[in-house]
Amino acid sequence: MRLLSKLIVFVWLVIGFLIIYFLESVWFNKDRTAPKLLRNIISVNLNRERSVQKYSVDLSSTQYRTIEKERSFTASSPSNDFKGNLRDKTSVALAVVACGDRLHETLVMIKSAILFSNNVKLQVVVIADIPLIKGFDEKLSEWRSIVNNSFDYQIKPVAFPENGKEEWRKLFKPCAAQRLFLPGLLKELDSVLYVDTDTLFLGPLEEVWLHFSRMNSSQMAALAPEHEDPNTGWYNRFARHPYYGELGVNSGVMLMNLTRMRDFGWEKYLAPIYKEFKLKITWGDQDIINIIFHYHPERLYVYSCRYNYRSDHCMYMSVCEDANKHGVAVIHGSRSTFHGDKQPAFKTIYSCMEEYQLGSDPYSNLLLTMENGLDQTSHTNCGKVRHVLTKNLHKYISVKEPFR
Repeated sequence: MRLLSKLIVFVWLVIGFLIIYFLESVWFNKDRTAPKLLRNIISVNLNRERSVQKYSVDLSSTQYRTIEKERSFTASSPSNDFKGNLRDKTSVALAVVACGDRLHETLVMIKSAILFSNNVKLQVVVIADIPLIKGFDEKLSEWRSIVNNSFDYQIKPVAFPENGKEEWRKLFKPCAAQRLFLPGLLKELDSVLYVDTDTLFLGPLEEVWLHFSRMNSSQMAALAPEHEDPNTGWYNRFARHPYYGELGVNSGVMLMNLTRMRDFGWEKYLAPIYKEFKLKITWGDQDIINIIFHYHPERLYVYSCRYNYRSDHCMYMSVCEDANKHGVAVIHGSRSTFHGDKQPAFKTIYSCMEEYQLGSDPYSNLLLTMENGLDQTSHTNCGKVRHVLTKNLHKYISVKEPFR
């Protein structure tokens, strides 16, 4: 009996020793001879932590970082390149129309979209004059290689209806009216984010795209107001035709649910409206869009001026409250403000994006350069609110972190 008691004590001592051994070797990971199953459990946890760190580094050194998603990565989520898991990403179709001398300006816009497309599966749709197609194909192919094929693109030739083809083509600016015919031209797509060539993204595309999810079942497009202040509004003071709401809308950045537009019969309205108001419209296709939504206001979703920020919002005083609070998401260089000397702050932003090389560090090569340039425009009204112009960039571009 006494021998049995000693044996039981010895067994418990051995068990206690084994528990201490496993605590040291497994939980503190000091002994590589730990059982294979338990070592695999540790390895999964370590890989999950490392994937979070590497995802952060990849984004900060290549595109932009999204802190909320850094913490949600798991061991099963691939993090071996900056694209992440494309299957889990929102698909965004970005459409633009380019004719004449707009090749270079359009490419600068597309560059800004690629820079901030890390969390989406981006498809760029370019509709261009035939002489421009080769230039687009060469540059987009080059950029696609630089960013590890993280976006797709297609290039289509400009195509207007045969009836009135030349008149539509010359309306307002060359090919500007092409956007009116996107529902029929892009039949394979459900929705697109259409932008003018003279726009730049200063933040992720999904900031704009998410407004699709906020539309009700009747709304088929989203636009920003033409003005915020009725004292400086164009439509309410000068328009000789119907327009949307009190101040009209600007068509430079337009979410288009093409399926709903096709169901609505969008294109059947275009020729009759143009025929009736052709001698009264000033801004071409934008005026036609305003006329349609004047008669069908329930079909339009209106988002804020931060998604279509123009010099009108700062040339006298800062009137875009949403941009003042959250920063500019998309900047629009309408009336050649990206290229002329009347708005040096807008010209500086465009020049910095133009000079930025995809794949290089956006913090030092874009953000700092832009801020230094904007400091030189502080004598202008738009330059006085330069912090508003870069506020959104600060959310998504951080100091480049060294690889660990």
